[in-house]
Amino acid sequence: MAVNSELDFIQGTPAVVVDRVSMTYRTTSRSRSAGRTAASNLFGARQPGSRTKSVDVPALKEVSLVVQHGESLGIIGRNGSGKSTLLKLVGGQVPPSTGAVYATSTPVMLGVNAALIPGLSGDQNIVLGCLAMGMTRGQINAKYDEIVELSGLEDAIHMPMKSYSAGMGSRLRFAIAAAIDPEILIIDEALNTGDAQFKDRTRKKMMELLEQAGTVFLVSHSMATIADLCNRVIWLDQGELVADGDPAPVVKWYRLFTQKLADGDRIGALKLRRRMLNNLQVADVSDRNSLRRARS
Repeated sequence: MAVNSELDFIQGTPAVVVDRVSMTYRTTSRSRSAGRTAASNLFGARQPGSRTKSVDVPALKEVSLVVQHGESLGIIGRNGSGKSTLLKLVGGQVPPSTGAVYATSTPVMLGVNAALIPGLSGDQNIVLGCLAMGMTRGQINAKYDEIVELSGLEDAIHMPMKSYSAGMGSRLRFAIAAAIDPEILIIDEALNTGDAQFKDRTRKKMMELLEQAGTVFLVSHSMATIADLCNRVIWLDQGELVADGDPAPVVKWYRLFTQKLADGDRIGALKLRRRMLNNLQVADVSDRNSLRRARS
C-alpha cells in the first residue's frame, strides 16, 4: 500500500517547474568611429572617437514550463535560440536573471557531473566520474560492465581519454551520466554522435529511463531523433517559447518555419511564428510546493 501511495505521489508531482525564468548576458561592444577602417577594427587598434560600452544580450525571455515525471522533453530551435541556456538553468549550472527553477531531485547534465581527466584512461575516468556523482565503489563495480557496453569503447576503454575522438569522449560521458539512473537527465546533442549501433543503445537507455518514471531533457537539431525519443516538444526562437505540445505538430510547424526562412520568405516565417505564439498556452507554475529550488 505504501509503495502504491509513493508511486501515485511521484506520478502526480511535477519533476521540474521553470517559473518565469529569463537570462540576460552582459557583454561589451566597441562602437567604431566613422573614419575607422576594417583592418584597424580587426586588430583592435583604438582610434579617436571609438567607445566601449556594456550591452545586455537577452538569451531567454521569461519562459515558464511544467515538466512531469515520465516525460521526455525535446527542445528545438535555431542556433542562438536559448536551448543550451535553458538546459544550464534547469541543471543549476548558472542562476537565472529573473525567475526560478524547481526540481524534485538534482538534474544530471551530460558531461557536467562527470568531471573527467584527459590524462587518465577510460576505465579510470569511469570510476572518477561515478564517484563524482555520489556512487559507491560497490555501485561502480556493479555498473562497470554496463557502462563500458553502452559506451561501445571496448578495448579503447584502457587508453588515455586524451587519445579519444570527440565522439568517443561524448559516448563515455553519456554512459557514465546514465549509470546512476537519474530521475532527471539533461542531454545536449549527445545522441547525434556515434554510429548507428551506439545511437540504438542510447535510444534503449532513454526508454529504460522513461519506464522508471525518469524525466529527460533533450536538445537536438535532428528532428528524427526528437520525434523518435520524445513525447513532448518545445520550440524556442530568439529566447522565446514559441510552441509546446506533441512532437509531430510542433516539429511540422518548425520545419515549415525554417523552410520559409531558407526560401527567403521572412514575412511568411514571421506570420507563422506569430500564429504559434498566439496559440501558445502559458504553463501554470503554481504547483511547486513539493519541489525544491535548483542550486546555482
